[in-house]
Amino acid sequence: MSDDPRPYHKPVRRPAELFDRLFAAEDPAEVSRVAHSTAQALLSRVRANPDDAVVERLIAFTAEHGIDDIAELWSRSPAKTLPGALWRLYLVQLMIHDDPITAALTYERGRAALDTADALIAGAPVPASPDELVTLVDTILRGLFRGDFAVALERAAAFCRVQAAGATYLADDYDATESDRSAAFTTRALRLSDYASDLSACAALWRRESLT
Repeated sequence: MSDDPRPYHKPVRRPAELFDRLFAAEDPAEVSRVAHSTAQALLSRVRANPDDAVVERLIAFTAEHGIDDIAELWSRSPAKTLPGALWRLYLVQLMIHDDPITAALTYERGRAALDTADALIAGAPVPASPDELVTLVDTILRGLFRGDFAVALERAAAFCRVQAAGATYLADDYDATESDRSAAFTTRALRLSDYASDLSACAALWRRESLT
C-alpha cells in the first residue's frame, strides 16, 4: 500500500515444497480452499494457545519476510472472509511500517478532520509519533491472536477511516502543486475507505460466527 517503491527484500525460502505445489496451480477452487483452511488453522491454533513468542513472530512476519508469502495465501480471497480480513490487516501494517512518518502525518490530519469516535476507537496517542503509530498497528494486529477478534477488526476499521480522511485532506493540499502526489493520496484514501468497510463487515460476521 505504500506510495513509494519498497526496499528490495532478499528471496525468502519456502517452508516446504508442498506450498509451492499448491500455489503453482491456477485452480480458483483449490486456491480458495487453501486460503480459508490456512487462515482458520492459523487463527484457531494461535488463539487456543497464544504463546508470546509465536504471536510476536506473526506480528513481525512481514518485516522479516516481506508480504509475498502472505499474498500467495490470502490476496485473492474475497474481502468479507477470514483470509480476506487477515490480508487487509497485514497490508495496513506494512503501509505503516514502510513509511511511518507519512502515516503519522496522515493520521493526525484525519484525526483533526473527523468529527467521529474513530480516533478514540483506534487508540493512538494524541498526537501520534511515527514510532507510536507503528506500535499501535502492531497492537491491533496482536489483538487478533490474543483478544476479542471482532474488537481488533473494529479498531483496524477505525484506524483505516482516520487514515483515509487524512489522505483525502493531503490529496487536496497537493492538488495544485504536485498532481502525482495528490493522485497517490487519493488512491490511498479510497483503498483505506474500502478496507474500513470490509473490516467492519468482517467484525459483524465474526460476532455471528459467520466469518469463514
